[in-house]
Amino acid sequence: MTNEEKRRLVEKNSVLTKKDQIALLQLNKSTYYYKPVEVSEYDQYLLNRIDEIYTKRPFYGYRPITDELNTTGDDVNHKKVLRLMNLLGISAVVPKKNLSKFNEVDQKYPYLLKDLEITKPNQVWCSDITYIRMRHGFLYLIAEMDWYSRYVISWKLTNTMHKSGCVSVLQEALNQGRPQISNTDQGSQYTSQEYTDLLKIYNVKVSMDGRGRAFDNIFIEMLWRTVKYEEVYLYDYADGNEARDRLEKYFLFYNHQWRHSSLEKRTFADVYFNY
Repeated sequence: MTNEEKRRLVEKNSVLTKKDQIALLQLNKSTYYYKPVEVSEYDQYLLNRIDEIYTKRPFYGYRPITDELNTTGDDVNHKKVLRLMNLLGISAVVPKKNLSKFNEVDQKYPYLLKDLEITKPNQVWCSDITYIRMRHGFLYLIAEMDWYSRYVISWKLTNTMHKSGCVSVLQEALNQGRPQISNTDQGSQYTSQEYTDLLKIYNVKVSMDGRGRAFDNIFIEMLWRTVKYEEVYLYDYADGNEARDRLEKYFLFYNHQWRHSSLEKRTFADVYFNY
């Protein structure tokens, strides 16, 4: 039983206290309560501003973002902006430090989507991580999405950018289907042996974006923009549980009710499951 399945059991049972249910299910408290990453009030403000700017202009590196912040009245230097962008896990003009630094023990993979005609579901999947702000602190959102149908196959909120989160989201997706190609950025989570080995077990080809080229994974960048403008930016999440519950409802709407003109007004779920 997955942690998410255990969490749902806790929510459905009203006889025992949550504390007792968590103990009986051997569920880690941090997994259930989705504890946000805590930062100072000022850093929280800057993180939110940087996220808004980058969501609107994903081709921006740390210097243009610094310029825009200073133009609108925020007195901040580029070193601080770069540090906060690293914390967000978003691309900069220079390679990201720590979070997405290429690990020499991990293998580098080519970008396989150039000039590739993507014509059906499960031909290409893509994955990425993004920042989800809350009233106090933030969480990371990880998703696996089918490129052709834009159906979000699996997703997860976490308070760390550790590779284990990406691996668990990938495994959940692979339990439902199998792509020919998996495309991601070159973040250390995705170049890790654990992630790439799991793909190879299922005979999935590994494709990776060029460094700093956000548009190589354009559809998941568009997903993040949609999620943030239509959900995250409209609500002041009190805690991780509220964020999780609201995002669950949003992705149900996104997958099963959203209709896109490029898909003949069909829902993403309909295209994915009934191609």
